[in-house]
Amino acid sequence: MTEALWSAEEAIAATGGTGPSAWRAHGVSIDSRSLLVGDLFVALAGPNFDGHDFVAEALSKGAAAAIVHRQPSELPGDLPDDAPLLVVEDSLEALRALARASRSRTNARICGVTGSSGKTSTKEALKACLSPQGKTFASAGSLNNHWGVPLSLARLPKTADYAVFEMGMNHAGEIAELSDLVRPDVAVITTIGLAHIEFFDSQEGIADAKSEVFQGMSPQGTAVLPRDDRFYERLVGKAAAAGLTKILSFGRHEEADARLINADLYETCSAVQAELRGKPVDFCLAQPGAHWVTNALAVLSAITALGADPVTAAAELSRLQPVSGRGARRKLPLPDGQAALLIDESYNANPDSVKAALAVLGRAKPEGAGRRIAVLGDMLELGGQGPAYHAALSEAVTDASVDLAFLCGPLMAHLGRALPPSRVAALAVDSATLAPQVAEALLPGDVVLVKGSLGSRMRAVIAALDALAPDSEEASDTEASSDQPAAPRAANGG
Repeated sequence: MTEALWSAEEAIAATGGTGPSAWRAHGVSIDSRSLLVGDLFVALAGPNFDGHDFVAEALSKGAAAAIVHRQPSELPGDLPDDAPLLVVEDSLEALRALARASRSRTNARICGVTGSSGKTSTKEALKACLSPQGKTFASAGSLNNHWGVPLSLARLPKTADYAVFEMGMNHAGEIAELSDLVRPDVAVITTIGLAHIEFFDSQEGIADAKSEVFQGMSPQGTAVLPRDDRFYERLVGKAAAAGLTKILSFGRHEEADARLINADLYETCSAVQAELRGKPVDFCLAQPGAHWVTNALAVLSAITALGADPVTAAAELSRLQPVSGRGARRKLPLPDGQAALLIDESYNANPDSVKAALAVLGRAKPEGAGRRIAVLGDMLELGGQGPAYHAALSEAVTDASVDLAFLCGPLMAHLGRALPPSRVAALAVDSATLAPQVAEALLPGDVVLVKGSLGSRMRAVIAALDALAPDSEEASDTEASSDQPAAPRAANGG
């Protein structure tokens, strides 16, 4: 039988709670709907949901035990008299305690990933590239916030050789707390962009917030940094202030440790020539776009820092599949038996990531009389410059030879006014209003890109397009909705 992830004794010792000691858990869950038999259910409480209301359901579905901060008499539903409840002072703090205990007991090499764009994709690429070289664990979906990171750490298998955790934020101080839990051996900062600029005085403030990832690291750790970023020297300074002496850089810069020599960008892939510390490495990247080439260099740098083989990892990049909502492509069968192509970038958006996605759309080749169609929702948390950032996308739309733009949200109205009227197919108040208009307009051979911030709910457009194809299945991130305390406050792109 597989070794238990958590025994009752281990969980009691980690959390300081009280309860029976006869159970063993093979997983950890905060969502009674996706819970698996043998999971430890952690009842988190917050303004939207209270997991304590679902304890009875979780146990009836086979949960090994439940962590609660209410007494059994205060829990709704039919609970057995001998219900395996671990009673603690605060269930979220108990989850963090499990995370700390998990981190302390593991021998895995740990990588933390943060940045304004590309965190989830880079994390997934690291998982794919490390898996052939050892038992590898990575946080699921975009579990990168104040409850997602400790949940992921609590799920870390005891036998893992490598582990990769994504860390996000939208306010200063948040990544420092997460880094103290993760204590990464290697920290990757993908890029410093404009995501969440609304909550900072400047982009320098965003760079400093991302640099908080260094605070949980030991002096033996390695920082992997974007050499072409204008904040590179600032990041190096922050790493040094945290006691780090090992820096690996990636980019086109001639001094980059992982240096891009050349990249041939194609519609669905890229051919990359690079040097890793002066040694040539050529590989095919099964992801289109210049931004993905940069991500790949970050991945290979992190692989090196973790002590794995970057050449073996480079070969895995040719098999890497895009993550749902972050560049996944699929055919959309239409009622007449023909098809259109969907580029699903619906999960999130900021100015840099939208420009990168539009560049990918520009390289896509419509079939027959097909058109390039951009469906864009508001980019949120950009502060007072939001209207200007949206209007400025007009150049990227034009450069991508977009035939039609379907826009939704008050901020995208500024892009609508900056584009020629003939190019704006629709401007709607929200995605629910826009979705049927996009579905109705789709023609055979079209290539349609869907992108917007998480709060713009562009999944509504994806659902409308999927409805055109009865056999297709709509993908979604795990933990996208759950019996959790609130919508993820740090999983929205930062």
